[in-house]
Amino acid sequence: MGWRAKWNEAHEQPPPSSPAQGFVKTQNPEQQVERRAQRRQATFTDRTQLKYARRLVVKLGSAVITREDEHGLALGRLASIVEQVAECHVGGRECIMVTSGAVAFGKQKLAQELLMSLSMRETLSPKDHTRSETGTLLEPRAAAAVGQSGLMSLYDAMFAQYGVKIAQVLVTKGDFYNEETRRNLISTLSELISLNIVPIINTNDAVTPPPQTDDDFRTGTGGKKIIALKDNDSLAAMLAAEVEADLLILMSDVDGIYTKPPSQEGARLIPTFTPDMLESVKFGKKSKVGTGGMDSKVQAATWALDRGVSVVICNGMQEKAIKTIMSGRKLGTFFTDVAATPGFLPVEHMCENARHGSRTLIGLSAEDRANCIRTLADLLVSKQDFILAENAKDILEAQKVNTAKPLLNRLSLSPSKLNRCKQVSTKLLTRATKTLVAL
Repeated sequence: MGWRAKWNEAHEQPPPSSPAQGFVKTQNPEQQVERRAQRRQATFTDRTQLKYARRLVVKLGSAVITREDEHGLALGRLASIVEQVAECHVGGRECIMVTSGAVAFGKQKLAQELLMSLSMRETLSPKDHTRSETGTLLEPRAAAAVGQSGLMSLYDAMFAQYGVKIAQVLVTKGDFYNEETRRNLISTLSELISLNIVPIINTNDAVTPPPQTDDDFRTGTGGKKIIALKDNDSLAAMLAAEVEADLLILMSDVDGIYTKPPSQEGARLIPTFTPDMLESVKFGKKSKVGTGGMDSKVQAATWALDRGVSVVICNGMQEKAIKTIMSGRKLGTFFTDVAATPGFLPVEHMCENARHGSRTLIGLSAEDRANCIRTLADLLVSKQDFILAENAKDILEAQKVNTAKPLLNRLSLSPSKLNRCKQVSTKLLTRATKTLVAL
């Protein structure tokens, strides 16, 4: 059974377009703008739709795959993430990974060489020179050069356990800001994915200068606003936009976006984030092993969202984080711009409002509850035209996903159905009132 048949069986819906329709190698800038404007309409509006994401970009932060001592990788966490990405790949999805870890892997090797260069006095000293002085003695770019090959060998061995082939792609700022090299990069990624290979991308830290205080955005060719490539968060956002990914998952060492730094009292996790909430969030410091903090992640996420890519920021240390996100369950912070649509509420907010309303209803007196039912019954008739118009839209959406006819009949409303609902509500209200009077 092919991947398309498996997808139909699992999701009861045809998958998105085939790989051949994914990347478009020969497009002029105007065609690219028009194509992305069309894709802009397809951004997921709530978590339940994430299971339909076909092309994924998964970014692993340094804090996720690096040990606490910053020397070496957290193999258990990394193996779990590799397993989840491999399962997504085998299940028919197109996966791209953006990884950190070369510096940490290289530090582990260079620390051994540093130990060999110590004097006898330093070697016998109770002070651990290889750890306490690493920050000044080990050059990060040299560590990246030493560690990159070992990191890729580790990825290759892990993915091989699931029969998945990988490819290494190292990039720098110039690869994105130059039109020719950017086109070559996207063409290479297109070819790798068409061959059923998972590209693993990292910045070329051996030649990349240390992190600088760049602006969050820069002006590209034609005066277009381009996010500054200063860490792997911005790299992942750029790649996700260029390859027209359906979903970007940014994995960090925190549970998502908080209203203030998580260590501060009163910090609250934001399950659904919209761009207009940016000014109300206070950001803390970046992690000690990463080049970008939460501020950088939010800037990258909102930039990608504005270009038609759905984004989730989650805790990569949580077990089965990717599978949980892909199943549509609540994890991390989901980025959406549906708040810009008047009258629209995400499903999560509707559920929270319904729970709050039910608790409020329980606390009301019998007379107040009767008035609520009476008001709702009257609204079924007075708002009939509006209800039927919205129901017609629901029917069209259900037909697009090939909903069974019996279910469509149950979903469909008519004036007679609304009148029957009002009559039933009125009868229940009358019966309940008589019971209360008898008591």
